[in-house]
Amino acid sequence: MANIVQPLCVPSSYKDQQYQGSSTDLAKDLSNSTTLYVGNLSFYTTEEQIYELFSKAGEIKRIIMGLDKYQKTPCGFCFVEYYHHQDALDCMKYINSTKLDERIIRTDLDPGYRDGRQFGRGRSGGQVRDEYRQDYDTGRGGWGHVRARQEAERARRQKEEYEAITIIPSGAQEYKGKSSGSKKRDRTEDDDRENREKAIKVCIVCIR
Repeated sequence: MANIVQPLCVPSSYKDQQYQGSSTDLAKDLSNSTTLYVGNLSFYTTEEQIYELFSKAGEIKRIIMGLDKYQKTPCGFCFVEYYHHQDALDCMKYINSTKLDERIIRTDLDPGYRDGRQFGRGRSGGQVRDEYRQDYDTGRGGWGHVRARQEAERARRQKEEYEAITIIPSGAQEYKGKSSGSKKRDRTEDDDRENREKAIKVCIVCIR
């Protein structure tokens, strides 16, 4: 009888591009694997936090934190290796898709850790997924690298277009001199008398 609901401990269909072997070899390695790949971690999640959560599924042999290839800082993934295959399956059942540091983490059976896999494969040194992320994610270092470059370019253009003028255009000083030279004549009592007389004449004309 076929299962309606897929078991939680079944690995995903993802295949590491650097895995040396056929699909049959991969299935065999996963059937005995004691290693889990853990993704969607916050850059600020510590190894101690991971140990505290994942040790609930079984005794942990080691944890390998994923690092930025250039900065050697956490970049959002890790490998958790147990002593027994069943513990890895239990972790898939009970810890996959739970929250750690307010993030829904992903776990997947891994064929086994090899030296060098702890580093991000993105061109900037981190994970490839962060290269193309368009949203703002505080737990993953803010904007994705593509969006960060777009924001930096927008800020540069805005600075160029709206920066305060420091060079006075030619002719501006001459215009300023002409403006300051034509001073307004102070209003006098004769001006007021003349304006009143004009107003009276206008009223007389209107009455006639």
